[in-house]
Amino acid sequence: MERSLKQYETDRKEAARMAARLVLASGTTTPRVGGVGECTIHILDDDCDIEDVCQQMEQMAGVKKSWEFFRRDAAMVRDADALLITTSLRSLTDPADINCNMCGKLVCEYLKAEEKLPADPEVAFTGPLCTFRAANIAYAVDGMISAARTLGIDYGVYWSVGAAAMRMGILPRATGFALALAISVTEKSPFRDIPPKYAEINQRSMNDRMINRLWPQFRSIYS
Repeated sequence: MERSLKQYETDRKEAARMAARLVLASGTTTPRVGGVGECTIHILDDDCDIEDVCQQMEQMAGVKKSWEFFRRDAAMVRDADALLITTSLRSLTDPADINCNMCGKLVCEYLKAEEKLPADPEVAFTGPLCTFRAANIAYAVDGMISAARTLGIDYGVYWSVGAAAMRMGILPRATGFALALAISVTEKSPFRDIPPKYAEINQRSMNDRMINRLWPQFRSIYS
């Protein structure tokens, strides 16, 4: 008996959900500097949740000129099957207390006393951060990318998604920095070979234009 296309789509989405959890496992077990667990990874694999993030990114794209590329990122992320948002729970409020000077301060006590950036619409990340701890996010993302490559999963890394997630308040507690890995199980990666104006010209937008153009004709014929 022939398998339906609907069954294929169901299996494809399920494969993406399973892959997301394996990718999360690899990011979680990646070694951390300092040897202390502080990074968390959060999976969004519901289409509505991903759409909410994309709409937040599009809103932020209009805040200032340097964020206009958020619209292009949102167009790519809409085609993702899952988002894995990674953050450090300690880089904002709990410096490593090793006086490494990576943040530019002589001792960690100076960083603790530094005034944080305000929650302003034009501020993406509310530092200053403990750079030593924030680097753990990069290690976690590297572990996730390694797993995605091993599994043959298409992926893209976006700081715009991390900034949108922070603004939406969907992370577990106040954090100054977040990155996201978008993954996809499709024949064509939605994160590679993307034209410059992809926010305006992509498969979804072209389909919408075609429907808007043809629908009045179909309605007049079949009504």
